[in-house]
Amino acid sequence: MGPAARLAALLAVLALGTGDPPGAAARGDTFSALTSVARALAPERRLLGLLRRYLRGEEARLRDLTRFYDKVLSLHEDSTTPVANPLLAFTLIKRLQSDWRNVVHSLEASENIRALKDGYEKVEQDLPAFEDLEGAARALMRLQDVYMLNVKGLARGVFQRVTGSAVTDLYSPRRLFSLTADDCFQVGKVAYDMGDYYHAIPWLEEAVSLFRGSYGEWKTEDEASLEDALDHLAFAYFQAGNVSCALSLSREFLLYSPDNKRMARNILKYERLLAESPSRAVTEAVMQRPNVPHLQTRDTYEGLCQTLGSQPTHYQIPSLYCSYETNSSPYLLLQPIRKEVIHLEPYVALYHDFVSDSEAQKIRELAEPWVSVPKACQELPFVAWLKDTVDPMLVTLDHRIAALTGLDVQPPYAEYLQVVNYGIGGHYEPHFDHATSPSSPLYRMKSGNRVATFMIYLSSVEAGGATAFIYANFSVPVVKNAALFWWNLHRSGEGDDDTLHAGCPVLVGDKWVANKWIHEYGQEFRRPCSSSPED
Repeated sequence: MGPAARLAALLAVLALGTGDPPGAAARGDTFSALTSVARALAPERRLLGLLRRYLRGEEARLRDLTRFYDKVLSLHEDSTTPVANPLLAFTLIKRLQSDWRNVVHSLEASENIRALKDGYEKVEQDLPAFEDLEGAARALMRLQDVYMLNVKGLARGVFQRVTGSAVTDLYSPRRLFSLTADDCFQVGKVAYDMGDYYHAIPWLEEAVSLFRGSYGEWKTEDEASLEDALDHLAFAYFQAGNVSCALSLSREFLLYSPDNKRMARNILKYERLLAESPSRAVTEAVMQRPNVPHLQTRDTYEGLCQTLGSQPTHYQIPSLYCSYETNSSPYLLLQPIRKEVIHLEPYVALYHDFVSDSEAQKIRELAEPWVSVPKACQELPFVAWLKDTVDPMLVTLDHRIAALTGLDVQPPYAEYLQVVNYGIGGHYEPHFDHATSPSSPLYRMKSGNRVATFMIYLSSVEAGGATAFIYANFSVPVVKNAALFWWNLHRSGEGDDDTLHAGCPVLVGDKWVANKWIHEYGQEFRRPCSSSPED
């Protein structure tokens, strides 16, 4: 019996002593006698028994609320708690979207609780929506796929890639943060609702395992139970073709809910299927990962992401070098920029410390009002465009880019600075920066195609987030304050197919980049054309 039901029962009993029915005066006379008062002790003891049970229930509820309070408070008091950890980010969104609502609405309607509910309702519109919870769950699945993360490890708070018997630690958080059974269930249910049983099954399996270990414990904030997890997991296995597992889990479900007629019918169905086809009992269905865009390049892309950023070492390819770059510009003579040639075909260079910490912070601050929208999770990063008139520092930045590249970066020969913030598991699918079709909207600027990309890393990340060049088969890790430069077009004006690139999902961290795209027109004497396809 829940707290509300217990309170209702107690009030119902107390209500028996109210009102003035016929004969009340006579009973009043009777209760003036000591013997009658003594007899009244029996119903009061019954009332005390009801109250004792109610109080015990309330004490258990308060202990559970204290546990929830202490759990959340410890996260806020720990200054080292990394919000960029996708597990922490997911559970934060889940708490705000689900757990707090369950806590608030499970409490009794007293004045204090009414104030709490009123306060909750006032901020409710600012809290994450269910779509945000779905997005956070999909982000965890994306990280699971790209980095081959083990679900059991994620549930324990560790980021491990498991390939066969080999286990590789991709990231070691300073503090382990484990997921609850309800957390795992919610991730699995998002996949389940999409018909994605490849992802649903391992998350629901972990939920079942954790629910089994804590069966009988009541957590106010949880939405799901062991029965819910068994129910979903059984049907997921059935949909995946594993009837034996579906039958076993369904039978376990009936141990906890023996009167469930739907599950009883499912058991009969599974038993009949196995009887008709005994091979189903020993044949395990091979679950295929759902198709994703760019399926042909997926393996290469994910392999590059799993290296967390790698490129040939300079001693292996002598033509790759480091230098202090001035580009013969007076602007850079007194403060040359450290240049690292990463790759030759396509030509990719990394300029270290291109911006200062204060400049990177300023750019993020200028962009933040435009990228800080209510939706916390989406498939693509959040984007803001900054004109150089927004702040004098952006003019200085343009001058520095022009001096380093020798290109005209003023509109309309270049686009405004694009600032990008990646969310939980934020990524960018393989793409070209230059237009690959004459009907591309890039040509609306009347300044030709994008000849070059200048990308500035405005933050560091703890793991993941590398820039992967798919066809060229190398990746560049996030280097805070550095800038990555490459040519998108050959000198003939043809697009360079080897510049197909992608932003790997951010495993842990808050990734910010700024892009300056430079167009063909205005560069005729700065980067002369050539008819040779090799140039």
